[in-house]
Amino acid sequence: MKTSLVLALAAAGALSLPATLLAADAAAGKAGWSKEYPQSDGSPARSCVTCHGKDLTQPGRQANTGKVIEPLAPSVNPKRLTDQAKIEKWLLRNCKWTLGRECTATEKADFVAYIKTQ
Repeated sequence: MKTSLVLALAAAGALSLPATLLAADAAAGKAGWSKEYPQSDGSPARSCVTCHGKDLTQPGRQANTGKVIEPLAPSVNPKRLTDQAKIEKWLLRNCKWTLGRECTATEKADFVAYIKTQ
């Protein structure tokens, strides 16, 4: 019901949402999450799973430093995905480290959509 209302309001022009948010695909986010990306420096391929793991309800561990990463799943960590500036900061940093480039707006929306399902 909420999704239908949001989409109806957006379609009517009563609500301004980025097209990538409306088109976010959690399945594509999940696929991108576990995809391994070759590294230009010859180091082993990386994926989001490298540090965050497959189960986002559990803590992860940063591959270089060993620092614990709190669970990403909003279902167990309600603070996640509540601060837009932090989301942008970490997506920028993590996309560059993992993919070797900045994520596209669509990739970001898909990753966030996937994380929200956890």
